[in-house]
Amino acid sequence: MPSEGKFCSTADGAVTIVFPKGHAVVKTGGVYLKRYTGKSVVKGIAVGRIYWYKKQNYKVVKTEVSEVNAERERFERAVETAKKQLAVLYEDALRDLGEDHAMIFEIHRMLLEDKDYLNAVKNVIEEGFSGEYAVDVAEEQFAKMFASMDDEYMKARAADIKDISKRLINILAGIGEDGIHTDKPVIVVAEDLTPSETVKMDKDKILAFVTVKGSSNSHTAILARSMNLPSLVNTQMELTEEMNGKMAVVDGFNGEFMIEPEAEILEEMRTRQNQWIADLKGLELLKGKENVTSDGRRINLYANIGNVNDVDAALEADAGGIGLLRSEFLYLGRKDYPSEEEQFESYKTVLEKMNGKKVIIRTLDIGADKKVDYFKLEPEENPAMGYRAIRICLDRPEILITQLRAIYRASSYGTVAIMFPMIVSVNEIIRLKEIVGQVKEKLRTEGFQMGEVEIGIMIETPAAAVISDVLAKEVDFFSIGTNDLTQYTLAVDRQNQKLESSWDTHHPAVLRLIKMTVDNGHREGIWVGICGELAADTELTHTFLDMGVDELSVAAANVLKVRKAIRDI
Repeated sequence: MPSEGKFCSTADGAVTIVFPKGHAVVKTGGVYLKRYTGKSVVKGIAVGRIYWYKKQNYKVVKTEVSEVNAERERFERAVETAKKQLAVLYEDALRDLGEDHAMIFEIHRMLLEDKDYLNAVKNVIEEGFSGEYAVDVAEEQFAKMFASMDDEYMKARAADIKDISKRLINILAGIGEDGIHTDKPVIVVAEDLTPSETVKMDKDKILAFVTVKGSSNSHTAILARSMNLPSLVNTQMELTEEMNGKMAVVDGFNGEFMIEPEAEILEEMRTRQNQWIADLKGLELLKGKENVTSDGRRINLYANIGNVNDVDAALEADAGGIGLLRSEFLYLGRKDYPSEEEQFESYKTVLEKMNGKKVIIRTLDIGADKKVDYFKLEPEENPAMGYRAIRICLDRPEILITQLRAIYRASSYGTVAIMFPMIVSVNEIIRLKEIVGQVKEKLRTEGFQMGEVEIGIMIETPAAAVISDVLAKEVDFFSIGTNDLTQYTLAVDRQNQKLESSWDTHHPAVLRLIKMTVDNGHREGIWVGICGELAADTELTHTFLDMGVDELSVAAANVLKVRKAIRDI
């Protein structure tokens, strides 16, 4: 045993040796159990064999070349090959995970068009060195730059630079892509995983992910959530060859990773796992049931979706409608604005699939962390509070008019409502209603059929919540976006991992603003819903019902969980 370990005894005689890196070895009944702690990304329990995912390590050496022009052309061909590979990964992710997650590979493709990065590589080639070495130098330079930033979200982008650089080096060196090779499902353990590595793994062969590095803001963590597999990142352990193939447990509820647990502990974890699976299956019995408390209080329960493909998941979850359609999916991952016809076809498809159930479309929320090159948005020091969402639409009304025309044309194919994000004043609503009126009048003169469309706004700024009594006179409904409302109320950047301890969605100030909004909306006879992450927090379901919230809109995977919470009240 390492001499620096600290020995502790428990009441039952077990001995624990705690090591500085944050893990422990527990000796019980003569058997050693290695237990490590990590940051839980996805809750759940997995039991199975470890598959140590080791990357193909191509050692880059400093090699000189005599033909600089030929080497530059070889690098440029590698860039084009990498773009083609990323296009395939994008399509795979789009099919299996949806547009939001596929965008990771579109971001990687855009990085391969970044002039600073490409010039950094070419400059080294011009000095007479190989493409592999040049990419390696550029990777170190840019990854170090991102890693040194204070913002945790930007720090996580260092992994994206490493991902595309590794891809380029492998292409230049003639190395094929990695993968996992196993006949039975396994717990994938790795130093770190790039989005490319994660998405090309066969989901049916994976029980869980455990990585030594990584953060909850990384793209890999985002993909793990979309796969809904128990996952830990930033796990305090040292990888060794002897781990491979050993029995292990991932406890996503408590953030623990256990290797070779003794029979008693393994049995306990399997029992918990079976209960967890049974709980998930038990929720299936709630399909077709009403969202009503035992004393008769009813509430609408809708689903949030990010693209057309998510409609099937919403229907499978028995959602009563779509409470938030993030229309920006139509604008991401492309080189120019979507046409009116493209948007019309997408909205029409959603409405037809929902077969009369209400679909609430949020007008595009571009800006902040959603960058789109062709919008040509200038860099901002504080983008979350900058030029985004409705501010762009009012400044560039032609973009909004195209979207509104598509929505109103599609309105004859189902039940649709529109809500505008990031509202802070009555004047904004008055201007938006004028634009809506002009759009409708033009469509009528062109002979288009239109259905009835509710007009609402998102309450996601403290300003909107405080003057919600006045705003309620101008619209048909409110939908509270709790993610931004919490961020702006507490002055806490929700993407800054250093501030996680200050991120309190249950803060009295946040809850008071929600209650104020509900009361003010009801006084003017309009309904009020919540579409932010907080809507799925079952610790607050009773509170929201007491407040009089009329609708909760959550991710499709949480619909039945929230329904159970409602019916248990």
